[in-house]
Amino acid sequence: MTKRSGFWSVLALTAVLGAPAFAEGETADTVVATVNGVKITLGHMIAMRETLPPEYQQLPDDVLFKGIYEQLIQQEVLAQSVTELGPRQMALMDNDKRGFVSGVAIEGIVAAAVTDEALQAAYDAKFKDAQPQTEYNAAHILVDTIEQAEKLKADLAAGGDFAELAKANSTDTGSGANGGDLGWFGLGMMVKPFEDAVVAAKIGEVAGPVQSEFGFHLILVKETRIAEKPTLDQLRDELAAEVENAAINAKIEELTKGATVTRDGEALDPAILKNSTLID
Repeated sequence: MTKRSGFWSVLALTAVLGAPAFAEGETADTVVATVNGVKITLGHMIAMRETLPPEYQQLPDDVLFKGIYEQLIQQEVLAQSVTELGPRQMALMDNDKRGFVSGVAIEGIVAAAVTDEALQAAYDAKFKDAQPQTEYNAAHILVDTIEQAEKLKADLAAGGDFAELAKANSTDTGSGANGGDLGWFGLGMMVKPFEDAVVAAKIGEVAGPVQSEFGFHLILVKETRIAEKPTLDQLRDELAAEVENAAINAKIEELTKGATVTRDGEALDPAILKNSTLID
């Protein structure tokens, strides 16, 4: 029985029953049930509720209370019926605990690290000495051979319409459907030969053929502009991720340096991880 299916069965059996009443002043340690001397607390119930999917959390309070209550009792009864855990079960349980507790540590690190001051400092470091960047609005026609590209360039020189030729001939079907239009982009967003040609091109004149790993391009730079510097709010999530990663890595390095760590398994054959019989 899975946790979720078990929970549904408990709800079906207990929906009509009222939840027990407690006096005011309960805490997380308030005992709500005991199973052979093992305590189940209000804290256990609240924690379980917080892990439930939204569709469960929207149930009436009395139904949800009784469902969680009975679920925890059932789980404890079942847990006590297992007298011995094998190597696989012990390893899984240890890994789950290690992962959970390390996650708690990371939450604490992140909470302390991601402050308004830290975000501002990260923003300033990224843009304090940043030079104005040019953005380009360009279109292209991509074909497989230089002969095709040269013929199309001759057609353009004879008065052909760039957008129509792109629609009819470009192997880049995404931009081709839009007349070859690539929209606005900055440096670093295109492959190097294409980018170099865009930077060197004169506005309004067709450049190329230019060869890249994708084929041969004819490029029309329509206009350029100086990119506006993004605001801190626009980059808040990106900066927060950078601050988080830096803080976590720094803390791990600090803790690892202060810990006694032996690496006895480094010489093992990596293929040994496939040997599941070791934990059977």
